[in-house]
Amino acid sequence: MTGLSEEEATSQSLKEGREKRVSFPPDEQMVSDFVERRAELQEADSLTLTDIILAYKQSCEKHHVKPNPKALDQLKDIAHSRRMTGLSEEEATSQSLKEGREKRVSFPPDEQMVSDFVERRAELQEADSLTLTDIILAYKQSCEKHHVKPNPKALDQLKQITCVTGRARCFDLSGERLDYCSCESLEEILKSVQFDFISLQGAELEQNFHKGASSLLDMFLYYESATHLDMSSNSGMGFSGWLSLSHLLRQSGCLWRLDACNMPMVDYAAQALSKALLTSRLTVLHLENTYLSGKPLFTLVGALKRNVALQELYLSENNLNGYQDSMQLGDLLKYNSTLKTLDLSNNTMSDSGLEDICDALSSQKTGLRTLILSNNHITHLGMSHLQNVLPRLKTLETLNLGKNNLENRGIHTLKESLMINRSLLQLGLASTGITCEGAVTLAEILAESPQIQRLDIRQNQVLAGGLMALSLALKINRSLIRLDLDQHLKEEKEDFLVETQKMLVSRISDVCAANATAAKGTALRPASPDPADCAETTYPLPTQTAD
Repeated sequence: MTGLSEEEATSQSLKEGREKRVSFPPDEQMVSDFVERRAELQEADSLTLTDIILAYKQSCEKHHVKPNPKALDQLKDIAHSRRMTGLSEEEATSQSLKEGREKRVSFPPDEQMVSDFVERRAELQEADSLTLTDIILAYKQSCEKHHVKPNPKALDQLKQITCVTGRARCFDLSGERLDYCSCESLEEILKSVQFDFISLQGAELEQNFHKGASSLLDMFLYYESATHLDMSSNSGMGFSGWLSLSHLLRQSGCLWRLDACNMPMVDYAAQALSKALLTSRLTVLHLENTYLSGKPLFTLVGALKRNVALQELYLSENNLNGYQDSMQLGDLLKYNSTLKTLDLSNNTMSDSGLEDICDALSSQKTGLRTLILSNNHITHLGMSHLQNVLPRLKTLETLNLGKNNLENRGIHTLKESLMINRSLLQLGLASTGITCEGAVTLAEILAESPQIQRLDIRQNQVLAGGLMALSLALKINRSLIRLDLDQHLKEEKEDFLVETQKMLVSRISDVCAANATAAKGTALRPASPDPADCAETTYPLPTQTAD
């Protein structure tokens, strides 16, 4: 469609991708910079502490600041201690500087440094002239060299990216059997093509698993292969594999999302991941079903309390309890103000765990926007904790309490606080045991709320009476653009009430559509996409299930 040949399109794609990653100065400049740096270090060997103090004072004068007395005193203490050793000041200073540098830095010969850079530049320049046909051929030759068969799934995906500009969309190796040699042969693809998403979910990295995983992860780092990496369901990933993953997370400048679900978070895995999270640029982390409860969660939270990059954390199905685990999560929310989404669905937090979460939320000035607590054994008694904190929350926009036995009593407890709150946009109450009585309470809330955009009450026993109350409330409410109701009509004592249900559902749908049309071009915040399904714009609330 662009009028370019396959070779020209591929070359342009590779150039655009790498221009974002690396650029080299001229060879002469690189040599000059290294030689100048070495000269500075050699000159520093001849300095005394007196020279250093004098240079510091001159620098302070240059920058129009007074020398720091504490720094000067410590420098003089160093000089005194050197005199006590019997060495001259010059000898002691030289020895100290040499010892420090021996631990910190060493330079290879100039010729080797230049050679390494030139070789890397040659690789990039050669790749610019490759077509996808060349890349496929190189991959097949690499497979032959490593005595493995080319992966059919990899070949099929390569053939589909002939017109890619920048990163290709996906490289899916999920469920593939990859031994160490198969991983090594993939380098011919990874060094020439970058991807938005690479999936190794359930990849059966067979013999030499640790070497294979480490090899691939090192390639992902060196070639900046992916912005989203899925390592889920690789339960055999051992110490060296987690170590390589930790190194990738610490060093990568492009990786923003990691999925590591459905595999046990043993001690060394938790420690490796936690170490990486201290400096990682990850913004989204999925750790569903990783046996986090207990010590692994304690280790993870210790790092996340100091993390300033992560914005979305998904911890569903980890059997997190309402005792030690909820206390750890409460500490996380107290000390981390950058986390925006926390998914704790399908755990066992209970009412006591909700209390810890609410206590932590009450201390937040800025922070969590989405809290998912569906299916956590929470009852109407736990709503008293939410009742106390909701009026004070300024940033929480989505609250999902679905699949908890809240009953009508729980909704009534929340009534006043939901009317006062002015941040909440989306409320999930699917399968919470409410009836028409609870629906009437929700209608009263909607009549007073100027901001709620979505309410989910599917899989509840809401009949014509409840629907009538909601329909009347929508004559006043102008913010609600989506009210999720069951698709099938509920049984009623009288047949005409079933027809009334049908009419009311249609009327509610029309009013919500009218509100949505009116809201276009206003300051109402748009719906956030469901992380599990980016194909359509939905909210992070429970999906419709078959009855």
